[in-house]
Amino acid sequence: MTFSVAPMKSAEGDRIGWTTEDAGLGALRTERGNLPLERLDVRAAITGLVGRVVLTTGFVNSHDTALEATYVFPLPDRAAVTGMKMTAGDRTVDAELQERGAARQAYDDAIAAGRRASIVEEERPDVFTMRVGNIPAGERVIVELSLVGPLVFEDGAATFRFPLVVAPRYVPGTPLPGPSVGDGYAEDTDLVPDASRITPPVLLPGFPNPLRLQIGVEIDPAGLELGEVRSSLHTVVSEGNTVTVVPGERVDRDFVLRLAYAGNSSAAVCVPDPDSDEGTYQLTVLPPDLSVPVRPRDVVLLLDRSGSMSGWKMVAARRAAARIIDTLTNDDTFSVITFDDRVERPAELGNGLVSGTDRHRFRAVEHLAAVQARGGTEMFAPLREGLTLLADVREGRDPVLVLVTDGQVGNEDQLLRDIAPVINRTRVHAVGIDTAVNAGFLGRLAAQGAGRCELVESEDRLDEAMSHIQRRIGAPVITDVVVSPESSLPKQPTAIYPGVPLVAFGRYSGPAPGSFTVRGRTRDGADWQETVAAQHHTSPAVRAQWARAALRDLEDRYATGDRAVEPTIVQTSLRFGVLCRFTAFVAVDERVVSDGTVHRVVQPVEQPAGWELAAPPFAAAPMVSYASAPGGGYGGGPRAAFDGVAAPPPPAPQAAAGRTRGRPSAPKMMCAPAPVPVPDDPAQLREIAAMEVRRLEQDAGRPDWERRELLADLASRLGTLVAARQGAAYEPLRRLVAELTAGGDVAQLWARAQQVLREFAEQPAAPERRRSFWR
Repeated sequence: MTFSVAPMKSAEGDRIGWTTEDAGLGALRTERGNLPLERLDVRAAITGLVGRVVLTTGFVNSHDTALEATYVFPLPDRAAVTGMKMTAGDRTVDAELQERGAARQAYDDAIAAGRRASIVEEERPDVFTMRVGNIPAGERVIVELSLVGPLVFEDGAATFRFPLVVAPRYVPGTPLPGPSVGDGYAEDTDLVPDASRITPPVLLPGFPNPLRLQIGVEIDPAGLELGEVRSSLHTVVSEGNTVTVVPGERVDRDFVLRLAYAGNSSAAVCVPDPDSDEGTYQLTVLPPDLSVPVRPRDVVLLLDRSGSMSGWKMVAARRAAARIIDTLTNDDTFSVITFDDRVERPAELGNGLVSGTDRHRFRAVEHLAAVQARGGTEMFAPLREGLTLLADVREGRDPVLVLVTDGQVGNEDQLLRDIAPVINRTRVHAVGIDTAVNAGFLGRLAAQGAGRCELVESEDRLDEAMSHIQRRIGAPVITDVVVSPESSLPKQPTAIYPGVPLVAFGRYSGPAPGSFTVRGRTRDGADWQETVAAQHHTSPAVRAQWARAALRDLEDRYATGDRAVEPTIVQTSLRFGVLCRFTAFVAVDERVVSDGTVHRVVQPVEQPAGWELAAPPFAAAPMVSYASAPGGGYGGGPRAAFDGVAAPPPPAPQAAAGRTRGRPSAPKMMCAPAPVPVPDDPAQLREIAAMEVRRLEQDAGRPDWERRELLADLASRLGTLVAARQGAAYEPLRRLVAELTAGGDVAQLWARAQQVLREFAEQPAAPERRRSFWR
């Protein structure tokens, strides 16, 4: 098979999201000689929608004493790292996956004893650290990593992306006392206690880049019809079924291949375990071709990061916001605003609406991952800015504003009054996160903006609430998805979106299932079902991809405060041989090659293309030091997991393992104000009821599937507003909420809602209690 490779056009590159900011990595000749990293070789094999990669890094010691090299590098965030080996001369050592503390101890002991060793640790889902120690003078050491991961498939094309550098990251918080746990430019803080492990030094621009970069990708469509193959701006050539980067190409962005596939179909694969009566399955189901119009959306996401959002609320809010970003498509535009007493946006996305490309969504989620609670709750400015961005939305597009907050403000009436003139036709959804959320304010806000109001009173409730919001914003073609037989890990998708296949992983016991059944509902409420026959395979890729997805789920639970899952995380990682945040790959050569004194060099990375020069992360020379103690600044003792962080953004199990002095037991945070009580005043709801009646009258001509969604929104708003109120006056509304939640004939429910709301709105009110709800 032979195919040609065309460069991506600018518009297509923007659509699939190449990231010029994540640019280059390299070596530099200095007075001390070359930096250690001299070779980077990426060899990928794509089979259908699965990519297997062997990443080879070559280190050389040009110094006159033994060298320890540290390299901070990225990998695809959904890829599973399944193996590692170290080669020096004619000796090759296969790495062992161990609990992270034990792996560090083994590495440090080997370095102190003068033996060669290497270790790879995960810092973030897409950021890793490699240390290679006791490289004798003039010698080369090669470290190979094996990984496997899925290709993103959307709108008839699969995307293979391989990142090449860790770009500078914003680090919030107060610096911690004592030495840093890593050798990066950033200080460790109470909010990011491992900041120095994810911020490698950056070379000044203009220095040469003699790093030898090699990238080769072998493509096997695996029975699918392969159309055009496009690459990012790297110069590539093709020979047979292999794509290769031309030598000398500058590494200044992610390497991206986009493969157009045709004739693909739903499939299920079962892979039995070699050592048990269990197995792993992967199910892929294409979205049905239903003629349901989906209007493009313009979305503004507002995330409250004030002090009252500390702890599990901040972690849950970040996850909720990221889930909303994931619903966007290339046809949508969006903006992300985080606020306390200041308003901030992702620096790379500007101040306006940007298209929902992979690149822009990645930047938004990266910004959200670094958000921590601080400051006071000044909500009017971000609400006004968000609604102003959506004020001039073109016809045929849906303007949507989503507010994620605990709602703990005392000036609700003022906020609702002042934003009313700028809401226009924007639909406003509120996600309230708190054990004592200000439901009254959020319900009123959603009512004014004709949106949903979802309350998340605990971590357990987050997934259910977010599936409701995703369904409303994401316009799926199938909802309420259930896969049979079921699997507990990872969480299965609950909706199928246009142009994006459902991909589900799971485990089974006993004989492999002969087929899988997927059930759900179409947007018009009709039942939908598809049965997919299962094929039996022995490929370990399915098992590794399931393990990676399951570990991500478990790590999310750990980050929200469920510390009891730590043993399960370690056990899953070790059993399935997939690297995670609590384990590490370590390779030790038993031959002694030095006296244990090492020259430590941290590999700097190039300034990302398109970034402005900034301080302090940039340096013209490598960071070097001499250390006779094992492990240097990274530390090597038992794990000190998450000390000092109430709820870190991602788990960093050993962020403080090398620190020698004390640190605060928790980050400084503001006390949350008392929840605002909901006034027990029926007159407040009468104006809302009258407004809802007008909306129902205006929307009576919409199709049934859309009216069903509008009724679901109405039920969420009314349910929030009446939940904390007592008295017989609210009983008609409670019964209406129950009827709308139960579902049924749309026309009958529509008429019933109009009747109940009109009767409630027309009830006479006591003169002394009559007042305008919005003033």
